[in-house]
Amino acid sequence: MNSPSNQLFDAYFTQPAMRSVFSDQGRVQGMLDFEAALARAEASVGLIPADAVAPIEAACKAELYDFAALAHAIATAGNSAIPLVKALGKRVAAQSSEAERYVHLGATSQDAMDSGLVLQLRAATELLEQDLAGLAEALAVQAERFADTPLAGRTWLQQATPVTLGMKLAGVLGAVTRHRQRLAELKPRLFCLQFGGASGSLAALGDQAWPVAEALAREMHLNLPEQPWHTQRDRLVEFASLLGLIAGSLGKLGRDLSLLMQTEAGEVFEPSAPGKGGSSTMPHKRNPVSAAVLIGAATRAPGLVSTMFAAMPQEHERSLGLWHAEWETLPELCCLVSGALQQALLVVPGLEVDAARMRRNLDLTQGLVLAEAVSIALAQRIGRDAAHHLVERCCRQAVKEGTHLHAVLGGNAEVSAQLSAAELDRLLDPAHYLGQARRWVDRALAEHKLFSR
Repeated sequence: MNSPSNQLFDAYFTQPAMRSVFSDQGRVQGMLDFEAALARAEASVGLIPADAVAPIEAACKAELYDFAALAHAIATAGNSAIPLVKALGKRVAAQSSEAERYVHLGATSQDAMDSGLVLQLRAATELLEQDLAGLAEALAVQAERFADTPLAGRTWLQQATPVTLGMKLAGVLGAVTRHRQRLAELKPRLFCLQFGGASGSLAALGDQAWPVAEALAREMHLNLPEQPWHTQRDRLVEFASLLGLIAGSLGKLGRDLSLLMQTEAGEVFEPSAPGKGGSSTMPHKRNPVSAAVLIGAATRAPGLVSTMFAAMPQEHERSLGLWHAEWETLPELCCLVSGALQQALLVVPGLEVDAARMRRNLDLTQGLVLAEAVSIALAQRIGRDAAHHLVERCCRQAVKEGTHLHAVLGGNAEVSAQLSAAELDRLLDPAHYLGQARRWVDRALAEHKLFSR
């Protein structure tokens, strides 16, 4: 009988490679890699016979083990390392009863689980770095492409003053670049060996404890921390926090894109594909299905991050329950963020942009979005308060009469005395009121290029 499956949504919410890292296979192999490295380290300092290493290494292959049996045993054992080490010992004993004596020597279950987890996180960060770099480059290309394409800036969901699509995308690029910097900065803190034995003192290894620890760190290509971190979980929580930040930035991208895709806006769209974004009942629908993943991940991530924070005050030298709360939480965060990154990588390079619709939308208020530009120009001639009140009166008149602001301003004697028709034409042209939009794009591109070198 096949085991129940829980993968129905994985293709939508998770990158397959990330799910593989945090699969049963990935988790078990991480622990077995620790056990094989431990044997090599102990042999290298003369603690165990050199000929004990090969039988242990040969048994440290995840495909040799029955995951269903391990899962059943965990319910009684309380963690995944205990039944795995027992199964490992039996497999080694079948080849060498002498070598079996040295399996897991001096270590504890949490050493195997936490160090194995760090190996998984190292593989996970490689995927994250690759995807973040790809997304940053795609955003850079699109930000440059649309650096001078005006669209309505929106504050409180209402049209404000013009911005550019490139500036909007450059904002996302800036966040992604910072996340790449943060990930690079935390890696030395995250990729640390956990090796403390029963209570952190490594007493079982006697005088050989420190040489073994140093050798084990070298074997696993991990940093040797200042002390074991059985119940000091800040490294993992820092990483979880970064994942939450990435999810939030991607959620911002998804939220803005979904709003720009609304029928009433119709300015920017996810790339189209056969069957993508359809409805089971409405043939005309084009739903923002990728944006939904970005928003969904950003919605779920804070709760997972908060669980990691809640699990920090762990008791003494080994936690009851709080450590357990991390086991599925951090992998789920990694999978969520990887899925959101995959959707962003699908969307950003293929954005479909309707610049003409953007311009038409800028004209919806009949010039009101550029009232600030007129007010600023008048302020230099008649003073700020007088200019503000004059333009405000003209705006109310334009709204009341359903008239373009240009016509009202041009017909106002006070305005005409200060601004010519040509000056009004320029002031009410969105392309001439983009401020530093191009500079912001250039600065985001420069930061991206500097980090990517």
